[in-house]
Amino acid sequence: MNILSVQSWVCYGHVGNASAVFPLQRLGAEVWAVNTVQFSNHTGYGDWTGDVFTGAQVGRLIDGLAARGAMARCDAVLSGYVGDHSIGDAILDAVGRAKAANPACVYLCDPVIGDDDTDIYVRPGIPEFIRDRALAAADFATPNLFELRLLTGRHCGTLEELKLAVEALHRLGPRTVLVTSVRTAETPDDSMDMLCSEGGRMHLLRTPLLPLQVNGAGDAIAALFLFHRLRLGDAAAAMAEAGSSVFGLMRRTAEAGAREILTVAAQDEFVAPTWRFLPAPC
Repeated sequence: MNILSVQSWVCYGHVGNASAVFPLQRLGAEVWAVNTVQFSNHTGYGDWTGDVFTGAQVGRLIDGLAARGAMARCDAVLSGYVGDHSIGDAILDAVGRAKAANPACVYLCDPVIGDDDTDIYVRPGIPEFIRDRALAAADFATPNLFELRLLTGRHCGTLEELKLAVEALHRLGPRTVLVTSVRTAETPDDSMDMLCSEGGRMHLLRTPLLPLQVNGAGDAIAALFLFHRLRLGDAAAAMAEAGSSVFGLMRRTAEAGAREILTVAAQDEFVAPTWRFLPAPC
């Protein structure tokens, strides 16, 4: 399996490609990582050093990959943190070239925009690019609850409202949707949900709520969901695999009291999750 992953990179910790690439490699995928930014650490620390790359810089890397014949062997394109809105054109160009060379190639758009505890943290123009252009080209999308509300303009306080918002997101383009880190009125206080939707069917995955607040888990979930969806051909089964692995990763991180997710130390969770959770139709 060959995956072109276009998202951020940090030297310290695990977000963006630093969260997505290693789990995919641990599962046996070949990953062609193109970085949209290179920062010392994620922005949740409040200060960082590094650079945001331009669309032209990212485009040149895509050109180089294409010159090696990579597009015909590309099974999926994964995009996450964009950095600058000009990179959007380079991402969609890569998607178009990969699909032209390999019609079976799919595009997963992880619409990284913000979260409830941070609000919008991307540059102006990026939310509009994702809503109006990226999702229209996407086969799969993996928003968190904040991003789902923002992109669809809908409330998601109840499970029924959440399902209506997912249907609205489908109408923007993606045929498969995974909503991460979901809590609705029906979610127990000690739990966290994920919801996937594909082919007119929706499934819910419920895991225990863990006492930690870290960055990068959503990037890992998107990557793992993509891998398992390609491998298994079913969104609910892929959600179960990705959710079980990331729960194990998060539990190991919480037990260690770590500030960054233990992507390397807990790597066995990607291959053989210690705790397994099953999805239920909803």
